[in-house]
Amino acid sequence: MYETIILDNGLRLITTPMPHTRSVAISFYIGTGSRYETEAQGGVSHFIEHLCFKGTEKRPTPRDISSVIEGVGGMLNAGTDKEMTVYWCKVAQPHFLSALDVLTDILLNSKFDPAEIEKERHVIIEEINMSLDSPAQRASMLIEDIMWPGHPLGRDIAGKKETVAALSRQMMLDYMARQYRPQNTVVAIAGAINKQEAVKAVSKATAVWKKGRPTARFTPYRSRAGKRVLIEKRDTEQAQMFLALPGISMKHPDRFKLDLLNIILGNGMSSRLFTEIRDKLGLAYSIHSYSEHFLDTGSMAISAGVDNKNLKVAIKAILAELARLKERVPDEEIKKAREFFKGRILLRMEDSRSVAGWTGSQEILMGKIQTVDEVIKIVEAITADELQKVALDTLKGEGLKLAAVGNIDPDANWEDLLKI
Repeated sequence: MYETIILDNGLRLITTPMPHTRSVAISFYIGTGSRYETEAQGGVSHFIEHLCFKGTEKRPTPRDISSVIEGVGGMLNAGTDKEMTVYWCKVAQPHFLSALDVLTDILLNSKFDPAEIEKERHVIIEEINMSLDSPAQRASMLIEDIMWPGHPLGRDIAGKKETVAALSRQMMLDYMARQYRPQNTVVAIAGAINKQEAVKAVSKATAVWKKGRPTARFTPYRSRAGKRVLIEKRDTEQAQMFLALPGISMKHPDRFKLDLLNIILGNGMSSRLFTEIRDKLGLAYSIHSYSEHFLDTGSMAISAGVDNKNLKVAIKAILAELARLKERVPDEEIKKAREFFKGRILLRMEDSRSVAGWTGSQEILMGKIQTVDEVIKIVEAITADELQKVALDTLKGEGLKLAAVGNIDPDANWEDLLKI
């Protein structure tokens, strides 16, 4: 059971005791990410996340920061997404206060030293280069580009090399001052901790963080016409491909129905895609599907790596499975998918960091938290008729998009294949 309290400065603190554990996970969720950026700011959220580990007055070097946590066997990291940024730490319970001190120090007191900014600028550009050199990651970028044309959701979270090169220290400080506000932050703590200790410690550690709301808002996504196919020719042994369809938002009542359909389609070695495309046809080593939910939109996508000469055959076989998904799903298959869904959630809840992630991410994005039991109850009530309706509403050929990277002809009639 979790408890939520709002501190005097507007910071939301969620505590979830896990008496059987010996660890404590602390996660700071900031309600900002790449979709909050303008074109010129592309990559600034991700850049700031990197710089928060580069030194404070109290801990001048990256090593000074990491050694406090790693020196006691803990883990410290962060991640930037499209709609939120998270800074997290997991340590054995006796080191809770030290971990909290490190996280609040890097969030509130990072120096943004000009020399460190320039070094990290080169590091991030190399990170972008690494992604561009990876056919699978490049194909992922391309599908997002055509899924969300002309919108921040379609941009790479790390930004472009040109925008990263142009970001100034002042641009970063201004963006951070607008977005890194207590009322735009959730602290989720889970593990061997009690509420009173957590409230006292967090209140003290964040007392200097003055009350304030974020000023930047994201641009709502509105569907617009754009390319349906984006092919990048490269001299590779495999074609890395993505097929994607518009999905539904995290606030939509059918969200978990689409997630259940996705499990049936392409999660795990007993899924339809794995069984048909890999086991029966031998077309791919790796194939899976996923559903993605944002605040106002979403997607359902399939990714695979296939021999260049087999790309068309693989696309046709995958689309046949999508078409079959619009038929009534047998009750036994739905039961298996429900158990898969429930099992994966329950296994996650054994880990203190996952528990902090469950509460913190929901609160920062949705402003409310559904418990594991509530979500499981929703999934257990989903019927075959409801699944079929969601499939018929979602799996429509006119919404299909294809992105691929490989030794393939960009000018072939790929769009003619995109029919369900």
